[in-house]
Amino acid sequence: MDRGSERDTPPGRGVGDTAAGRIPLAVVVVDRAGLVSHWSTGARRLFRVSREDAVGQPAADLLPVSGTLPEDLQDGAMPDAYEGYDGPGPDLETSLGGHTGYATAGRARLCPPPQTPDGERLDVLWWAYPLVGPGPSRLLVLAADASRLRDERGYDDETAERISPGFARHTELPASDELERRLPEILPNMGPGLSARIVAQVLELGYPVLEFSQYDRVPVTPYWGVPRRPGRARAEEAVAPRQRAAAAVPAGAEQDLEYAAVRERLEFLNEVSSRIGSSLDLGETIREVTSAAVPRFADFAGTHLRAAVLAGEGFPDGPPDASTVMFRVWVEHNDEPGRWDDTVPVGEAFAFPEHTPFYQCMVTGEPVLVPRVTEELSERISGEFEKRDLRPLIGGRSLLIVPLKARNVVLGFMVLMRRPDRPEFDDMDRTTGAELAARAGLVLDNARMYTYQENVADTLQDSMLPQVTPRMAGCDIATRYLPGTRLGRIGGDWFDTIKLPGSRTALVVGDVMGHGLNSAAMMGQLRTAVQTMAAMETPPAQLLRNLDDLARRLGDTYLATCLYAVYDPIRGDLTLANAGHIPPVLVRAEDGRSELLDLPTGAPIGVGGVPFEVTRVKVAPGDRLVLCTDGLVEVRGSDIGEGLAALCESAAHPAASMDDACDTIIRALNTRGGRKDDVALLMARLNGIPDEHVAEWRLDADPREVARARRLVRERLLGWGLPQAVETAELLVSEVVTNAVRHAESDRIGLRVVRTDALLFEVTDDEPALPAMLSAGPYDESGRGLRVVSRLAREWGASASGHRKIVWFEQAVPTGR
Repeated sequence: MDRGSERDTPPGRGVGDTAAGRIPLAVVVVDRAGLVSHWSTGARRLFRVSREDAVGQPAADLLPVSGTLPEDLQDGAMPDAYEGYDGPGPDLETSLGGHTGYATAGRARLCPPPQTPDGERLDVLWWAYPLVGPGPSRLLVLAADASRLRDERGYDDETAERISPGFARHTELPASDELERRLPEILPNMGPGLSARIVAQVLELGYPVLEFSQYDRVPVTPYWGVPRRPGRARAEEAVAPRQRAAAAVPAGAEQDLEYAAVRERLEFLNEVSSRIGSSLDLGETIREVTSAAVPRFADFAGTHLRAAVLAGEGFPDGPPDASTVMFRVWVEHNDEPGRWDDTVPVGEAFAFPEHTPFYQCMVTGEPVLVPRVTEELSERISGEFEKRDLRPLIGGRSLLIVPLKARNVVLGFMVLMRRPDRPEFDDMDRTTGAELAARAGLVLDNARMYTYQENVADTLQDSMLPQVTPRMAGCDIATRYLPGTRLGRIGGDWFDTIKLPGSRTALVVGDVMGHGLNSAAMMGQLRTAVQTMAAMETPPAQLLRNLDDLARRLGDTYLATCLYAVYDPIRGDLTLANAGHIPPVLVRAEDGRSELLDLPTGAPIGVGGVPFEVTRVKVAPGDRLVLCTDGLVEVRGSDIGEGLAALCESAAHPAASMDDACDTIIRALNTRGGRKDDVALLMARLNGIPDEHVAEWRLDADPREVARARRLVRERLLGWGLPQAVETAELLVSEVVTNAVRHAESDRIGLRVVRTDALLFEVTDDEPALPAMLSAGPYDESGRGLRVVSRLAREWGASASGHRKIVWFEQAVPTGR
């Protein structure tokens, strides 16, 4: 960039020279009308025109190149200094006129502006960089005095012509924020917005500084894609006029040129490799891969992927064919906005027709190069796609299609195109494009595998988490589950609600230590065991002891915490047992006060040999019980007590609904930085069941008690205003009580009816053997009772504990009463 007067002194000739090997640059910005919008101090020194006289003037007038051949060159003779050039100036004129969409460079003899005092022609090296995007700026031009390299630095003309600009990534240029700050100093009247935009682009493409070394001399080229010619005579004979847009090299410098071209491609591929794959998100990776090619390698890039890859369904099976559906997943270009949107929209899915170069690349897995899309070829390609005309977009362009492969299977392909004013793709570009696609294919496959594994993990996690019923007998339930932020987010946290006899509900929360599929599998086994033992009415402390035995049988590498609570809405109490889990929070409805329940902590499941204790807590209607795993309250670097205090505070916050109350807790605690563990949260509002909604009777083991049971149920349902439920209830109660009378060993038979959202009927007796449905024949006198219950009841079941069993069934409350 423009370094200022203190660096004008050649190396070794002044004490102020702190950047040997650099000379000042003139920096000029040209707008879309071809007028100068910014003119640096270096431009004033080099071209001897003040900023006031330059800004707003046509750039071609200030940098005149038409007719720039001096008189001594009009006869066609070229001095040694220009040997190998097609002409000293027309390339710059082409760039200033906006006829190229890529960066160009060269050497030119410029006529002096009319206002300069002498007629000395300027010998300059120049670089022109297009500026894309919104705003009036179109071109960034940099120029340096070529004569200074000869006169002050001691370089001959051949060496001077082979100097290259150093790029921002490889020099000691200021960082982007400092560069953005200094640009307004170099280009007066430049605002911060324009400054930031230009900085972003020049750092992306490489901001050139004229930097040279005795040991590293390469031709003057911004990047490849700019044509180079080995000599003036051959260029005039063999090179099309549109290729006169960049600097050539001196005769005999082809080896240096080839080395430079190879180095440029390696630098490009290395930069692409460092830019893509920064995320394992498949969508972000697709955007990175596509954007890496534009504008440095191509003017258009479109990425297409197989549907199975995009959906995260695992590795595609076999090579693609004519029926393979491809998705256009991203498009990047430097044409005017919106030009491609309607014809090649992102998200479109289709199978590519045969006899197209896209199909050829897809099925062969090899790059397809079309140096120039002829009118005939554009007609044929466009004809294969119904209801769209591709000819204006592809005609005259250079086309390169490269496969995106992983493990020798085609995942998709990338379409690359260059505009007609840019050099055609050649064999070296085919190699570079194939290498780009190979690296992109590996990155995409990594993202695909991660997406697939995430889908598997999420599916497994979802299948293991219960579908909790929001309303249980005498309580309302709300839950939340948040996967961890660790890689492979699946974990071992779980919660559950289990319907128990006697209108009771078991509330469970647990956490298997560790992460991954093994922890999730362990969690699934423990959860199933808890459900089975709860259905058998295993007391809470005994249930945890049995769970501990099971965990130790599964292996000594697993530990888990578990909190098991049973809510009895009729008695209005909680029975809790804890195995190393964080305590629950109880929010009292009476005054809104929240408290951590003081429970014996117990040892985690899997330790073994540690007793578990039971705690009973009286609760009132409207109280809320909050259970969670430690991922919600424990953050690395913080005391867990702080998290528990925050849990109590947020749980006590008033809320309109249970879901709102859960969201309040999540918002309050999940925003704390550092959370990586998964989170399970279960909240129960303990509504209780009023005494008037419960009816209980004692029956004798006498067949005549069956009729009495029917009468008692009828009277109670009529008293509750449920006449529509009477007939079915009488039939089902009759069948269940009859079984109890037949099989009871004593007179202790109980009948209870509970009214909640449904009608719950329970019949108890002292026969521990559970009933079973039998296959009754047409002439059998018994064996049909439980079949009738199973057919007419909403749910039914039986459980035994000790020398006592309960047979229960639920009946829906009729609507419209």
